[in-house]
Amino acid sequence: MANLLDEVTGVVNENGRDIHVIDRQIPVQIGFGSVLFEIALWVVIPALVLVYVFIMGDTLESPELVAGVGCLAGILPGVIFIFMKISAKNYFQQLEQRIQAEASNIDNFLEQRVQVLQNVVGLVERAIELDKDVMKSVAALRGGTINAGNRNEVNQQVTSAFNRLFPQVEAYPELKAHNAIADAMQQNSYLQREITAARTVYNSRVTQWNTDIFSWPTKQIVAARNGYTTRIPFTASSETREMARSKFF
Repeated sequence: MANLLDEVTGVVNENGRDIHVIDRQIPVQIGFGSVLFEIALWVVIPALVLVYVFIMGDTLESPELVAGVGCLAGILPGVIFIFMKISAKNYFQQLEQRIQAEASNIDNFLEQRVQVLQNVVGLVERAIELDKDVMKSVAALRGGTINAGNRNEVNQQVTSAFNRLFPQVEAYPELKAHNAIADAMQQNSYLQREITAARTVYNSRVTQWNTDIFSWPTKQIVAARNGYTTRIPFTASSETREMARSKFF
């Protein structure tokens, strides 16, 4: 039998292919099969016990006792599943707290980058006329808050502003030599690395969440009943991806 994927003789895309994170949250849903599964946990064994007692009742010394004990023992799977769902709910709550903590770390680093950008602009604009796009970005970021809805957008705005600002600073050696500006450039590089590291941890948690909410039966049923959806990873901006493709030397 031939391999389904053959890296030697198979079709190759010579031009490569870009990949993108889909900006969409998928709700968790369960069908009739999951409902039937939960019902079966409660009724299948007791029903079998009652059928057995009905058929073999004449041969049993105490059919009522057998039926009662059998039915009580038969509902144990349903009781166990309740505790499993409680455990799954607690698991999701704990995982959600970890995701929020990692998101908060990213937001803190982003806020520091915004502050560094504003400080650099405040120093540089007195000496040279800055790009209007830089000033617009700084004005848009001033006084704003960072949250899950705008985290990627803020990161893209800050990165874009720094990418426009630093070439202007490079053109003026006396500015580049300024201690405060040199420190700010180093702080920006440091914060970029920290955001990358925090983003990796955050995306790992998001992947864990997105996988677990579709883990049938327990976690998926709990996720569906609580209205959980997939989470969108923190991604690099389009400008950053373009820079990564450019020639460095």
